[in-house]
Amino acid sequence: MSADFPSSLILVGAGKMGGAMLEGWLHAGLYGPSVTVIDPLPSDAMSALCARVGAKLNPKETPSIPEALVLGIKPQMFDAAAPTLAPLAGPDTLVVSILAGKTIDNLKTRLPNVRAIVRSMPNLPASVGRGISGAAASPEVTERQKLMADRLLKGVGQVEWVDHEDLIDAITGLSGSGPAYVFHLVECLAKAGEAEGLPPDLSMRLARATVEGAGELLHRSDLSAEMLRQNVTSPGGTTAAGLTVLMGNKALEKLIAGTVHAARRRAHELSG
Repeated sequence: MSADFPSSLILVGAGKMGGAMLEGWLHAGLYGPSVTVIDPLPSDAMSALCARVGAKLNPKETPSIPEALVLGIKPQMFDAAAPTLAPLAGPDTLVVSILAGKTIDNLKTRLPNVRAIVRSMPNLPASVGRGISGAAASPEVTERQKLMADRLLKGVGQVEWVDHEDLIDAITGLSGSGPAYVFHLVECLAKAGEAEGLPPDLSMRLARATVEGAGELLHRSDLSAEMLRQNVTSPGGTTAAGLTVLMGNKALEKLIAGTVHAARRRAHELSG
């Protein structure tokens, strides 16, 4: 897929994720003066970025209705903010939402003028251009608008489109929240190294480098994760001994399944 960026865009919410997306779009060629950023408490870095590229930040007058409106606020804030947001979008505006749990019907109810909505869920590696976003489009989204949304989401990484919106909560539980699980894995590896006698700082450096390297190998290799695991596991060796604990009675598999399910369930609860 390829398409031009929208001719005008309003970004509501320029925190970690919204800010990362804006930086990615600008790096990919989005025209700075075509952007309006609305955020009640913009960071100094965001204020400086907007000033540098000519983007409008919290204009006093209500902006003109844009070609695209991107919602990057916290989902818990949406209901209270909706009356202010509703005038920012018209029937021809593409709305791209990254609000966890907020369904297309939720958005249409709160933004009555809107028809075309793409519900998406990026993740934190978007801040380094290595994110992965799941996305689903409402029936009113035109092919051109879908291409436009694809361009926006690809500004911060890969995009996977799904036909059924109800899969977005599962994507939220897996890849949306997934980076935090990996970071906690690093913490656990480091603590395990300490328990075996390694100095804390050394154990953390080893744990971080191990996960970083394994992720890069997974990124560069055409082999499946299963095959990569098998390739590094010698029968009767040290890795096999460790995997016996992780894989015995599907211990890790069950733990991760429960983790993703809990996150998916919470995403569903946020739609209320």
